[in-house]
Amino acid sequence: MSQLLQQAQRMQEQLLSAQQDITEAEATGSAGGGLVRATVTGAGELTDLQLDPSVVDPDDVETLADLIIAAVRDAHAEIQRRANEQLGSINADVAGLLGGAGGAGNPLAGLFGGGAPGAPGAPGAPGGAQDTIRGEIEGDERPSGQGS
Repeated sequence: MSQLLQQAQRMQEQLLSAQQDITEAEATGSAGGGLVRATVTGAGELTDLQLDPSVVDPDDVETLADLIIAAVRDAHAEIQRRANEQLGSINADVAGLLGGAGGAGNPLAGLFGGGAPGAPGAPGAPGGAQDTIRGEIEGDERPSGQGS
């Protein structure tokens, strides 16, 4: 039993370290064949945006906006890919520790907001973030945290 607890503690330390690494990581995405480049952190902060002068057309602002959005999405996808890669081995360790009973395929699925629908605290679930926000917006008198 103590070995199991030690292994769980090591995995928790690995997870915390991986989360910190991911938060501090930066990724650059591009669109328009590299004419627009966006750099984001693992925490989702846009830290740099580079525009080739050829895409700046005052008569076609919509295309520029679309390219910026695509570049930011590309950078976010790269961060997510890195997170999945980095957390993959920890995920496998957790599944092994749980004897393969890691839930719906991915014991760490909710780590970055991708929790299973209906899970406690998940958006859309009773007590979840959307429920609390909806209550506050609609003037619901329920105390925060009590979902429908």
